[in-house]
Amino acid sequence: MVRKTLHLQTTKAQQMVDVTRALKEIAAEHPDALLMSLYARGATAAIMVQENWDPNITTDILTCLSQMAPAGQWLHDQVDGNADAHIKAGIVGPSEVIPLEDGQMLLSTWQNVFFCDFDGPRSKRELVVTLLP
Repeated sequence: MVRKTLHLQTTKAQQMVDVTRALKEIAAEHPDALLMSLYARGATAAIMVQENWDPNITTDILTCLSQMAPAGQWLHDQVDGNADAHIKAGIVGPSEVIPLEDGQMLLSTWQNVFFCDFDGPRSKRELVVTLLP
């Protein structure tokens, strides 16, 4: 087993950061690994496998989630004003598992991996990457 942590910065209130390239580099360093487990640390962060060919996809996803969980109307907003971020992170989910073969992620042609920050901008976000034999 190998565990690494990617440290990310976000620059927007809601942002999907493509982390595919960094994950491919990690996979290539460990050609015998069979699975890559990804875990977004933080109650307002998530991880998503999604298309990246059309840049409108991430905009559409963020718009959809904002319509599903609009800001400013939840009980938790009375505590710290970010209930919608918690709800969005819960909908998307904090983890993904990707199969590996010969140091390659078995993503399809159009799939990339995105770290989702629903409560940014943040100077420090973490994505835990665990490779399993």
